[in-house]
Amino acid sequence: MTIKTADLCDSYSSHLKIVELAFNNYGGHKAFHGMIKTVKCFEDNSFVRKTLEQPGDGKILVVDGSGSRRCALLGDMLAQLAVNNNWSGILVNGCIRDSSIIETLPLGVKALGTHPLKSEKKNQGEVDVSVTFGNTLFTPDAWLYADEDGVVVAAEALAARS
Repeated sequence: MTIKTADLCDSYSSHLKIVELAFNNYGGHKAFHGMIKTVKCFEDNSFVRKTLEQPGDGKILVVDGSGSRRCALLGDMLAQLAVNNNWSGILVNGCIRDSSIIETLPLGVKALGTHPLKSEKKNQGEVDVSVTFGNTLFTPDAWLYADEDGVVVAAEALAARS
């Protein structure tokens, strides 16, 4: 089911935080939503991999890479891992690579941009911590809704209203 962020804003504006960053769409699914799981890392995607290796159960992985544009935190292999493990989408405050392959996958992916260099692998980062970017607090178990118009976050699951 597609839930439009504009419709959510019309019905629930006082219950939403609208992410104030312009993300690019890279995945095959332009609209996606689900419960949030977080990874905080800087130019090291070790914990992104470890998290995507787990069952996603339709969740969204929010990766706070501190907005770095010096390397990619997600590539085609990790995106395929997300598909295989039933993740609904990935939001990256940073860059991805292999964008032409990722756009063919049944997965929502939004990021600030692309970069061809892979990240470090030093096993550094944090999982399931609250992160803030785009003037928005992302907490584990909150809900993220994304589409071509933007990204919004709610404390609980929301239903589309007419």
